[in-house]
Amino acid sequence: MTATKSAGASPSSPSAPALTVADVLQSGPRPPAPGPLSTSLSFAWRALLKIKHVPEQLFDVTMFPIMFTLMFTYLFGGALAGSTNAYIQYLLPGILVQTIVMITMYTGLTINKDIEKGVFDRFRSLPIWRPSPLVGALFGDVVRYIIAITVSLVLGLIIGFRPQGGVLGVLAAAGLLLMFSFSISWIWTMFAMFLRTEQAVMGVSMFILFPLTFASNIFVDPVTMPGWLQAFVKVNPISHLVTATRGLMQGTTEIRDMAAVFGWSAFFVLVFGTVTMRLYNKKS
Repeated sequence: MTATKSAGASPSSPSAPALTVADVLQSGPRPPAPGPLSTSLSFAWRALLKIKHVPEQLFDVTMFPIMFTLMFTYLFGGALAGSTNAYIQYLLPGILVQTIVMITMYTGLTINKDIEKGVFDRFRSLPIWRPSPLVGALFGDVVRYIIAITVSLVLGLIIGFRPQGGVLGVLAAAGLLLMFSFSISWIWTMFAMFLRTEQAVMGVSMFILFPLTFASNIFVDPVTMPGWLQAFVKVNPISHLVTATRGLMQGTTEIRDMAAVFGWSAFFVLVFGTVTMRLYNKKS
């Protein structure tokens, strides 16, 4: 009988107090705060999951390179270079640049959509590195760029493109193109911060990208252009990127072209990256 009473009284005994929520939460060591790289990669994975659930997003990085390469090669190759085989050696590096640079604007469209839905307000409240949602989105789009580069190169090799720079030259050109694309994407993220709709971001981005890509040395040698247009082409960052990419693939790269690309890339990150973060902090 005494044993029974003692057993029944044990739950309310002072020697066995009930655990509180605070006791449970503080029962172990506090986990370390996530670092900038880990949080950025988490948001990059989030961007890739969007592609998994909506694979139609890959249409622009697969069909557009194929369409542009075939159309310009077989429509203008004979007239501009005498044969399609000769023209594809000049054209393909330029098509790579045009394709990747054009699809960088979709980073801004995605971020603008997240802002409209209020998702970025939630991101700002998390105990993470502040730029990680933006950097992660840019990291995620690098996968799309790699797919576009692969599709363009495979098609080019099929129809006659032969890079004299070999595999190392092609890989170096791809790396340079990815670096530049990451840098110029900060311009579209800046637009995403203050433009109200996706349509506005796309309209402004296209307004900037079309002159930059078509008024360059992607399709033809600038020596055939009027003097005033040649002056613009020479300072156009896309022209520097095309020249450097073409040189790496053909084994004739000059240091000044590479330096110009690195300089423009640093400028885009420092200027537009800074402005984007200030707008992001105010908007959130």
